[in-house]
Amino acid sequence: MERSATELRQLKAKTARAVAALEHRFGVPEWDGPEPPLDALVRTVLSQSTSDVNSGRAFEALKATFPTWAEAYTAGPAAIERAIRSGGLARQKSARIHKLLGWVRERFGAFDLGAVRAMPTEEVFDTLLPLEGIGVKTIAVMLLFACGRDCFAVDTHVHRITRRVGLVPGTASAERTFHLMKALVPAGKALSFHLNLLALGRTLCRPTGPQCAECPLRRQCDYTAQRRSRRERAT
Repeated sequence: MERSATELRQLKAKTARAVAALEHRFGVPEWDGPEPPLDALVRTVLSQSTSDVNSGRAFEALKATFPTWAEAYTAGPAAIERAIRSGGLARQKSARIHKLLGWVRERFGAFDLGAVRAMPTEEVFDTLLPLEGIGVKTIAVMLLFACGRDCFAVDTHVHRITRRVGLVPGTASAERTFHLMKALVPAGKALSFHLNLLALGRTLCRPTGPQCAECPLRRQCDYTAQRRSRRERAT
């Protein structure tokens, strides 16, 4: 269902207030600078269905075992699987990484995705989305962190909080949330909003037992209002 112009204006204003409230609480994050896009893409594949600690450990082990992507590709999926075992789902992820490396070499003539820096954002999505295991989150994270693109990425924390606050419908999938949020996040604030929502999700707005009373978004959060209403009806 399409949002009306009035609803869109209200949601944009609500999003801008959320960005400001989170920056007041957590600060304004700075971009760490560019990273090879292929490194970022592989790193994000490794992050699927595991913790940041485990995926980070797996990526470091992979790079220590194979200093270049050419070496990793030549070694094959089984060797990649052994290197990334600490990250979970190693067999599935190793096959995807090996296939991705082969595709990159065939498409760009080298194990290098630097060409995406010059592509329009939509072209990057159109180019990479057909690849197995590469979704909108994976691509958005690569663009945001490796390329410094103002592309708002939706991970588990962002998906949960944007639905709780009421920026997107409670039934919206992560991919639908990504598309809906494109129209709401203020220009230049994709990195700040993404990282500060992660900080909020890891500290206060957890999947269970959220600490709503301490949350900087409590005054505009639909979930908090519903909890308060239920408590009032119960008394």
